[in-house]
Amino acid sequence: MSQTKATPTGEIPKPAESGGKQPASVRVVLFALMIAMLLAMLDNMIVGTAMPTIVGELGGLSHLSWVVTAYTLATAASTPIWGKLGDLYGRKGVFLTSIVIFLIGSALSGMAQDMGQLIGFRAVQGLGAGGLMVGVMAIIGDLIPPRERGKYQGMMAGVMAVAMIGGPLVGGTITDHLGWRWSFYINLPLGAIALVMVTAVLHLPKKRSQARIDYVGAVLLTVGITSLVLITTWGGTEYDWLSAQIVGLGAVGVVALLAFVLTETKVREPVLPLHIFRNNNFSLVTLIGFLVGFVMFGSMTFLPLFQQTVQGASATNSGLLLLPMLLAMMAVSLVAGRVTTNTGKYKIFVVGGGALITAGLALLSLMDTGTTRFTSGVYMAVLGAGMGFLMQTTMLIAQNSVEMKDMGVGSSSATLFRTIGGSFGVAIFGAIFNNRVTDVMTERLGAAGAGAAAGGGQMDPKALAKLPAAVKDAYMHAVSGGTHQVFVWGALISVIGFAAAWFLKEVPLRGGPAKPAEGEGPKDGGEAPASKAPLVEAV
Repeated sequence: MSQTKATPTGEIPKPAESGGKQPASVRVVLFALMIAMLLAMLDNMIVGTAMPTIVGELGGLSHLSWVVTAYTLATAASTPIWGKLGDLYGRKGVFLTSIVIFLIGSALSGMAQDMGQLIGFRAVQGLGAGGLMVGVMAIIGDLIPPRERGKYQGMMAGVMAVAMIGGPLVGGTITDHLGWRWSFYINLPLGAIALVMVTAVLHLPKKRSQARIDYVGAVLLTVGITSLVLITTWGGTEYDWLSAQIVGLGAVGVVALLAFVLTETKVREPVLPLHIFRNNNFSLVTLIGFLVGFVMFGSMTFLPLFQQTVQGASATNSGLLLLPMLLAMMAVSLVAGRVTTNTGKYKIFVVGGGALITAGLALLSLMDTGTTRFTSGVYMAVLGAGMGFLMQTTMLIAQNSVEMKDMGVGSSSATLFRTIGGSFGVAIFGAIFNNRVTDVMTERLGAAGAGAAAGGGQMDPKALAKLPAAVKDAYMHAVSGGTHQVFVWGALISVIGFAAAWFLKEVPLRGGPAKPAEGEGPKDGGEAPASKAPLVEAV
């Protein structure tokens, strides 16, 4: 292997600014990054399938939700901190550290002897997962210029599809044949491959920042994010929305976030630099990302329930029935990426994505007990096409709107707001769904129906089959009515994202021939200063 050669001026060209053909080693690194992203996204899908078996062996049914919550909470809270650490001390070392922490958490989770240990080890795993997600996005932002990055959008969308479809299938197979502990151990060989490949091939500039870490800001942000996630996790389930616990968490979250904003305006190296939000494109695309997470994760939570309860699909088949949406997302993402690479245009995809997501959710709201799987598949394909336009394009715009020195916090902020949006969406749509299920059951069966709906519509399909015909019919109509309400509200909320997309500015992407208008610098989303350090070795 030979080192990338310096230019006559002594500067070594940086792939993220060059816009030329990427060296083979970059493609090898991208493969390793996809494995790392798959680890973070696949884990919850696999573990979800194994949870009944885990509870059967370890007990602790009352703490079941914390197995997922601990992972989600640690991931969300650590995301902006990982991004800032990468900006300060170098992306490679921080990313490798996150992989190691994730693998340690996976190994410990597999060895857990009781539910308390499993919850604690899942938090360790989630801590590493936050670094995996941010590291992947930030390193891609370093290696591939925005103008060229569109070509790889299909790969990223493919990883999501593999996680969402393959997760339940893999989880079920592993649990049935190897035992639930291998749901965690399976991460070890995959993580080791990513660790070795990234270590051997990725060569990012080392940084030795003298700046002090913003510990106060990190703690305040963690407290604020933790409060928000707990509100969305516990609200309407563990505690009433107006209970002292939820209201108290809300107050703590608001105070912590206000104190965080005040702190960030005074420290030299804020963990989340507020100046990035002065860029209109960045602020708009962050809002759009939040809304995409809100409607996407919130809506998709109830699609499998509708398919299993109303359409009679098995748990495994309900994952496969999501294929129209996920394949549409992959195909559209690939096309949008290629067109963006060739033309440098991206605003049309954000506007079109907002329109398609709104249309897809509106169509899904039309589903009832008589809707066929083919019809719902067509509706899901429309929603998937909208997601394909937006999922990676919003990250592309966010990264193009910040300077290279802020690539980590820019990527982590976009990821964080999408995650928080998803948490809010699941919680709020869950409340809407449960209320509607209760109302319909009460209308059809009276007080007995209200009692049957006390579980919030989360009835096992096998148990549903054993119900009397009248109760089963009422329950199917209740779930259909609940999903109708969810998708109606999802369509209305997505209109906000569609409207916001029109205000985006078509700022030229870095790495292409287009140049920003005179006087338009990084503060307007234009060119950011190029680093002069070598990123990879040429193979």
